[in-house]
Amino acid sequence: MKKSKLFSSIGVVSAAALTLVACGKNSNNAGTNDAKTASKFPQAVPAKETKQGGTVKVAIETDSPFTGIFLNELSTTAIDSSVASPGNESLFDVDDDYKINNKGPASLKIDKKAKTVTISIKKGVKWSDGKQVVAKDIEYPYEIMANKASKTQRYTSQFEFIKGMKEYHEGKAKSISGIEMPDGENGLKAVIHYTELKPGMYNSGNGYFWESAAPYHYLKNVPFSKLESSDEVRKNPIYFGPYQLSKVVRGQSVTWVPNKYYWRGKPKLDKVVCQVVSTKSATQAIKSNKFDIIDVINDQWKEVKDSKDVNFVAKIPLAYDYLGFKVGKWNNKLGKNVMNPNSKMANKSLRQALGYGMNIAQVTKHYTDGLTFQVPTLIPAQFGDYFNKDVKGFSYNLKKANQILDKAGYKKKGKWRVQPNGKSLKINLLAKSRNPTDEPIIQNYIQQWHKLGLNVELVGGRMTEFNSFYDKVQHDDPGVDMFIGGWSLSSEPSPAGLYDEGAPFNYERYVTSKNTELLKSLDSQKAFNHKYRVEQFHKWQKYMFDEAYVIPTSNSYSVTAVNKKLSGYSVKPSESNSVWYQIGYVK
Repeated sequence: MKKSKLFSSIGVVSAAALTLVACGKNSNNAGTNDAKTASKFPQAVPAKETKQGGTVKVAIETDSPFTGIFLNELSTTAIDSSVASPGNESLFDVDDDYKINNKGPASLKIDKKAKTVTISIKKGVKWSDGKQVVAKDIEYPYEIMANKASKTQRYTSQFEFIKGMKEYHEGKAKSISGIEMPDGENGLKAVIHYTELKPGMYNSGNGYFWESAAPYHYLKNVPFSKLESSDEVRKNPIYFGPYQLSKVVRGQSVTWVPNKYYWRGKPKLDKVVCQVVSTKSATQAIKSNKFDIIDVINDQWKEVKDSKDVNFVAKIPLAYDYLGFKVGKWNNKLGKNVMNPNSKMANKSLRQALGYGMNIAQVTKHYTDGLTFQVPTLIPAQFGDYFNKDVKGFSYNLKKANQILDKAGYKKKGKWRVQPNGKSLKINLLAKSRNPTDEPIIQNYIQQWHKLGLNVELVGGRMTEFNSFYDKVQHDDPGVDMFIGGWSLSSEPSPAGLYDEGAPFNYERYVTSKNTELLKSLDSQKAFNHKYRVEQFHKWQKYMFDEAYVIPTSNSYSVTAVNKKLSGYSVKPSESNSVWYQIGYVK
């Protein structure tokens, strides 16, 4: 599904994948200079006639081995998504506003009266082993995600609007009654029956139906509990996209060759090689043209901007980094988040003070030439009228932070403040290492918090490796009080898949009746009225700012250096699903 493509270099991917546009003006966040910087970059390389053949080398920038989970229903990192992209095609193509159209591998029909969503696969859309993609391949992902044995984080309460899904998830039914295959498992049509339809369903990334297929004929004999570690997922996965996987060097590189059964036609390249490169080596790799497609690390822009033989392409992703506060735990038995009102970070005043103690705008400008910028709310400005421009976010204000702490009873005893009950206060911050400036930026924030008398320290005394970071966050490590994470967002603006009571991705584990009420209103029947939905989105953003369980920090322009000899590379949403089919060497 497209809702978030996972932990990216920026962070995780939510449930469905995304991207895009410009930033609002705000004294605290992206300014006009930043917007001008972005406008220097096109969204696609120049279109030219291409020839058959050639190898394209793609850099996967990470300082950790990639996990290599080649199944959308189990994968949760943007890095894995990047590695899989030459073969991993969504069921649906979209327009540049992420509205689903019928040009892709499957078509979509929504019947409001019958409360059904019908997905029909085109004849000739085949897996790389030559088998036609069928109705069972559309249905099977729901079984994978809803079966607790698979231990996926992809199952959310949003799926429980599908009839029979909750019963299957709880083990009370052997099949999902609400997913019908009218022409049988080997037909080309699946009809999903809902208790109610949602206003976001016309857009990719809505979270209420899945946008990927899984090869049932290939996976059916693998128990759900062994799926993630199986050779079918780790070593020899199959996709229906333009390329098929031919070789995996675990955690380091993947080689793709053309899928001779690809439904759109013959892809242009002989080979695509995705290879890990450390963030420390990325700049030199761009300058020496070691890779044909490689992302620019924003704090190294000055060093690479004059590189020869490359075209720079850019977008502002639907994404943000954030500071999250642990205030509860995930209860596996109940399948939901449970908040602890007595947790260390449960005091709103403490959370707000930490927000006002961060000099985000200054630091990002200093280190990234404005290619990273502060964002004020949890709904990006790219979502147009859903974005609440009246929420200004947490500007750097130590005076205000001190006043909030004093009023809330966090008194100073010597160098550090203590809790209102008089007990000592030490706050453990978990932060992951992604590129060379991460550590100085985090140390800067810690320095600001120390000025407030807040004893903040990094977990383990240092930055945490990427895979270990998410292991601690996902499993509610008791040694973590707050963490700096990141989301790649869905192209449908509803945040329910990240922040509701039944969302495993609600890593803060906060649950309030008001938050539940507001999130439900965003996707309610009343929300088919656009004006009402916009009003509710504005209320939710204001509520989240006031409560400060999650404080958005920054977003970054995503700049990619592309070999000048290549055509067909684009970051436009409308071309995202077919981009690997288009890429080729210029004649």
